[in-house]
Parts: sequence; structure tokens; C-alpha cells
Amino acid sequence: MPSALIVGAGIGGLAAGISLRLAGWEVRVLEREAVAREVGFGLGLAPNAMAALRALGLAEAIVAQSVAPSTGEIRRADGVSLRRFSVKIGARASALGTRESAHLGPADQLRLILRKALHSALLYGLARQGVVPEVNRGALRFTAEGARVRLSLSDGTSAEGDVVVGADGVSSTIRAQLHPAEPPPRPSGYFAVRGLSRAVDRMDGLHALWYFGSGIESGIVRAGVNEIYWFLSLFAEDVKSGPMDVESVVRRSTSGFDAQFRAITGATSPAEMRLDELFVREPLAEWGTGPVTLVGDAAHPMLPHTGQGAAQALEDAVELGRALKGTADYVAALRAYEAVRSRRTRRVVSMGPRIARVTTTKNPIVAMLRNGVIRLMPANAIVKAFRQAGEGERKTSDALS
Repeated sequence: MPSALIVGAGIGGLAAGISLRLAGWEVRVLEREAVAREVGFGLGLAPNAMAALRALGLAEAIVAQSVAPSTGEIRRADGVSLRRFSVKIGARASALGTRESAHLGPADQLRLILRKALHSALLYGLARQGVVPEVNRGALRFTAEGARVRLSLSDGTSAEGDVVVGADGVSSTIRAQLHPAEPPPRPSGYFAVRGLSRAVDRMDGLHALWYFGSGIESGIVRAGVNEIYWFLSLFAEDVKSGPMDVESVVRRSTSGFDAQFRAITGATSPAEMRLDELFVREPLAEWGTGPVTLVGDAAHPMLPHTGQGAAQALEDAVELGRALKGTADYVAALRAYEAVRSRRTRRVVSMGPRIARVTTTKNPIVAMLRNGVIRLMPANAIVKAFRQAGEGERKTSDALS
């Protein structure tokens, strides 16, 4: 049985482990931290993500732990409503407010979930395949030895396999060795605040609230039975203009927001908020070499404005398993995988800065045009904009089903 060494036990690494086990490979997942866990609070799973999870045998478990948003409102920061809408799957929904409702088929449904819930489901799925991540075993370097590849590990030991998969994030050690002349990730010009609130009663029956202010975007969504995930997108220059502890940043950034926003986010403890600077990298012309490749953020970090970070990592995992199933030419299969995924992810990565320039802006003309479009767009188009990122999503989703 061929063997794979997967570096990193995040969403992409765990999904790649499941996919390769389903393809008949022996798998070891090596994690540098003492515990295999996911850092973060919530995320959206667009239809292409759910298609990938179906291919991994996890869709039913994810549905049971996630929320399918059916009602929402888009507002200015001061609470003035720009658009209110509802979603009905399979039939026309009744109007909500003064706007028509969105009508989507079941395959178009977006799901919202806590990151820890998705990560736990992937850990369980990998355990069902007989694999448990090996912790405190960070990868230091790889060395090709004939037809095999050896990893030197942080605990002084080594591991050997037929292929190595770097799933170790935006500052990937594997990527750095593959591309030693590449500059490090660079600041995007944006920060993100992410938080978890349990003030579900303050949502007033809505599943999602979206706010646009001057130089700020915020989303508040139900991501569990009793949990609300919320985020802020902020300009780096604004964050750095004062104290940079997360509570101070939130307080001065959202002082003009409406009472409902303040009630929901104000119920978040400091321990359940985090402030992160967002970084970007230029897409790689070639991801890997020989028996070594990349998945997820190690291959294509993207701004969270796309809503596709987890989805693209899951798609990578499924495609990697398909490419390596039943072949003896592992190197050729890896290059074929990279060719397919590079074309897809390059488009999504490029969307991030373009989306951010519209959603997080201080330009009054851009803001006026954006708000005008929100008021005039058909409800279906608005809902699909929230759940769809990346050209060809439907095509990719269908291919993975």
C-alpha cells in the first residue's frame, strides 16, 4: 500500500488524510502542536464545500451540527435597513419586509458552522479510517531518497513515505523549502476581528445580519444552536491608530453601530474574541516538485472576504485523493492534481482583494453604489452572492458530487 505523510492537522490536512485513505493509501498526519485543534470561531460552507464533504462521507454529520440561514438583513452601521430577505428551499417563500424572497434549490444551500465542529467532524472521519494525528511532530525539512521522501521532525525522529503533502498553513515550512526564493507572506492592508456570542435571543429571529460602515464590514450569523459567529473587517491603518488589544479595537471601531449589534457583540467575552492581521501571497506558478505537494492555505492563502478558504481546502483534498487513486506514477498524479487545482484557486484568490475593496471601503461613491445595488438586486442574487464565491462554483460542486 502506498504511503503519504501529511504535514498539518488543520481542515485541509485532515480532509486530505480522509481522501487518501478512501483512495487506498496508508496515511500519517503529523502536527507540530501538542493538540490537533482548529483556531477560529465560525465559517460558511458554500455548496462546493458541502459537495466535497459528501465525497468524504461527512455531509450528514455536518448538516446535523450546522445552521442553514433562512432569514437575514443587510444594514448600514447605524441600523438603517438596506435589504431584508428570506430564503425558502424548494418553494417560493413569503415576502419578508418589502422585498421578495429568494428561492433556491437544495443544492444551493449555504450552511454556517463553528470551526471546532467542522474540525471535530474531520477528526472523527479520519479516526474511522484508522488514523489519529501524531502531535508534537512538526516537519523541519524533507529529503528525497530515491523513490521515497523522508521528513525530519521536530522531536528528533524522521518519517518516510511515497509522497509528502504540505498542509501547514500560510507560513508553510514545506512551501518554504519548495520555493526558497519566494518572499514571506505580506500584509494585505486589512485586519479581522472574530468573535463568538451566545446572545441568540438578540437576533430577533434572524439568522444573519450584515453591516456596512465607513471603512468597516461586519457579519453576524447563527453558527450553532446557541452560538453566534461575528466578524469585523477593518483597515490596518485604523487598527494601528490606537491601542491594539481586541477590546479597544472593537470599542472604537463600532461606537456608531446600532443597539442590536452592540448587544450581540457585547455579550462576547475577551477570551472569545481575537484580532488577526490578514496576509496574502502571490499564487504559485508551480505548487510542488517530485513527490511533494501542497493543499489549503499552504498552497493558496486567500482573504476571508471570499468565504472560500475552508471550501477550497476541502476541494483540494478530494481532488488529491482522486488523482492518486489507483496509480503507480505518483509524481505525474501530483502534477495533474496541481494543474486542476491551481486554475480553480487562482481565480478565487484574486477575488479576495476585489471583494474587500467594495465591502470595506471609505470611498463614499463606492459605498453609495454598493448600497444602491444591494437595494435593487433580486433577492435570489443577493442570497447567492453570500453563498457563492469563485467563478465556476456550480461546475466544481457538480463535479465533486
